Amino acid sequence: MALTDEAIERIKAMIVSGELRPGDRLPKEADLAGRLGLSRNSLREAVRALSLIRVLDVRQGDGTYVTSLRPEVLLDTMGFVLDFHGDDSVLHLLEVRRILEPAATAMAALTMSDDDIESLTTLIAVTGDGPDADDVDGLNALIAADLEFHRRIAVGSGNPVLASLIESVSGPTLRTRVWRGRTQEHAVDRTLEQHRAIHQALAARQPELARSWATVHIAGVEDWLRRALGADGNVGEALRRLKPGPR
Repeated sequence: MALTDEAIERIKAMIVSGELRPGDRLPKEADLAGRLGLSRNSLREAVRALSLIRVLDVRQGDGTYVTSLRPEVLLDTMGFVLDFHGDDSVLHLLEVRRILEPAATAMAALTMSDDDIESLTTLIAVTGDGPDADDVDGLNALIAADLEFHRRIAVGSGNPVLASLIESVSGPTLRTRVWRGRTQEHAVDRTLEQHRAIHQALAARQPELARSWATVHIAGVEDWLRRALGADGNVGEALRRLKPGPR
């Protein structure tokens, strides 16, 4: 095992064992290196690596602390990594969404509060504005409402790890959704119809119906992209030309 990897494992063991807890400050570099039997250089590299994945927080002039270790903090790194994937990975991300989001939607039908379910109606109203394909600002507002609609439902599942995973894989599919809204006829109308159906299933506390509509909703985007990829060899370039829009 490389020395830096060994240092990472030693620090991780301290956190897992409870010796270091969320919010704790790490001992001074020289003290910790001596305690773990590591060189200061190896320890420094380990701290740098763990700070990149949000396990540690290096505060200049103050010290190094263990972060909150909350799922949304740790999984935020996943979204950053996924942003570097090529457009050919979008289908894989949509497949993951199709697996995760229906499960979260079914859970939300049982755990989401009445007020939170009711709040979805304002987002549905934005989704239903139906901007023209050339109305970039309007389409961006629609996509922002769409993202928030799905985010609130994921949070409503009551499982923060699941909600963070869904948010991580949802962002990199944004350009595909924008492109679909600009090029596929009646895409906005279908989105509105399906959002209404999901909302009604949530309000009726019918988890399996909510799961089914969420599956139909996400599978529709996936199916459209599969057909588009088969018909147009320049899809990746088309996606790259689109503005990322709100995240």
